[in-house]
Amino acid sequence: MAAPMVMRVGCRRVAGLCGGLSRRIHHLPQRAPGAKGLLAAQCERGLFQEVFPAQGAEEGLPALLEPGQPPQTVYCGFDATADSLHVGHLLTVMGLLHFQRAGHNVIALVGGATARLGDPSGRTKEREPLSEELAREHALGLREGLRRLFDNHRLVFWPAAGGARLGEVMLQDNTWWLGREPVVGFLCGVGGRLRMGTLLSRQSCQARLRSAEGMSLAEFLYPALQAYDFLHLHRHHGCRIQLGGADQMGNIMSGYELVTKMTGEDVFGITVPLITSTTGDKLGKSAGNAVWLNRDKTSPFELYQFFVRQPDSTVERYLKLFTFLPLPEIEHMMEMHAKEPEKRGPQKRLAAEVTKLVHGKEGLESAKRCTKALYYSSVEALEAMSDQELQELFREAPFAELMLEPGMSVLDLCHKANAIPDGPSGYRKITDGGVSINYIQVTNPETVLVIGQHILKNGVSLLRIGKKNFYIIKWLTL
Repeated sequence: MAAPMVMRVGCRRVAGLCGGLSRRIHHLPQRAPGAKGLLAAQCERGLFQEVFPAQGAEEGLPALLEPGQPPQTVYCGFDATADSLHVGHLLTVMGLLHFQRAGHNVIALVGGATARLGDPSGRTKEREPLSEELAREHALGLREGLRRLFDNHRLVFWPAAGGARLGEVMLQDNTWWLGREPVVGFLCGVGGRLRMGTLLSRQSCQARLRSAEGMSLAEFLYPALQAYDFLHLHRHHGCRIQLGGADQMGNIMSGYELVTKMTGEDVFGITVPLITSTTGDKLGKSAGNAVWLNRDKTSPFELYQFFVRQPDSTVERYLKLFTFLPLPEIEHMMEMHAKEPEKRGPQKRLAAEVTKLVHGKEGLESAKRCTKALYYSSVEALEAMSDQELQELFREAPFAELMLEPGMSVLDLCHKANAIPDGPSGYRKITDGGVSINYIQVTNPETVLVIGQHILKNGVSLLRIGKKNFYIIKWLTL
């Protein structure tokens, strides 16, 4: 069987993607004047990178996705190697959301079973083994995180869509079927349809086989299990499209091969770009540079600041990829930015849009409060912050709960918080101007604490010793 081609944005020839055959990869134009439909729109934004097979991208898939056609079902998998998604996952989530916004049904598949094997794609060594119990906990965390993203999108971004149909979303876990599949039956059914030569020729497999560590059988069979996911979702939910990161094309090809051989029906794969750091490393848990989407790992403030700090060289591309803003609005924003770059308008808008999607409107307000409190020394913002926000903002700061006693002084506070040493040196720390409470410097150790000045209306005092040592004081009774 001749290997199908891949369609990619641009035009060049690439050899050896599958079965050692040379295969032409077409590039769709970055701008397609007058083009309509989901595929053209997302290619213009740069979100859809490759479409497989190429003849499907030219003929079948655009027709399926044209407005007015029956809704299709698309899925994307998220292996449960951690209990939280991270920024590296956001583009595939955005891809699902764009399908949903176009009226199509989407499946977010958590890989509770495949996480235990570990995807070899793009890895130099095997993942650490994951116990069944830990994989189950991780899968639960991912399902909750995915549900939160889809809920935030519906509540925050969809009401403005004018009543158009929002496609249905399903959250699935491949443990529900792979955990019940007999080994012999799986090998006879799936294993008999996938060719060893094709799997061995994949770049990820070749690299691992040449490495000193080699490749385990479990890793080698990973593409077969992911392919079976596609087959299962096709049979039970009519799924015809798989979405994945650019490093997933080999696995998508395996799924295409299995589904077409076992059903005779046309299916398709679409990839989105990989997000990398400024040094070119892929963002993710394995790379050690993950920006998490769960609040207990990365706060709304930290997520907001990650996007605010994006350089001018990436902000326009990220606005197209990570937001639903119309392209003309992004273009106008960049024109204004060229006139007043010091205002960092595009970066702030990018950060706001992503934070709303991940943490909702309240999450964005939390990020803005923390920003004002930390960078603008805003007492008003500090006073409005919750205990959770304070601990998120000052993660390394000791947190103390104290009883306010009559006549308690600045010196007493510092001692009870273990912020200064006993004796003359601690006393001098205050008189020399090294202590501030709620961003206001205090130089008299005997000053009595005053509610409304040293103790804010939310029952909190932010004590700072020197320039960087913070202490959070929560007053139990006032």
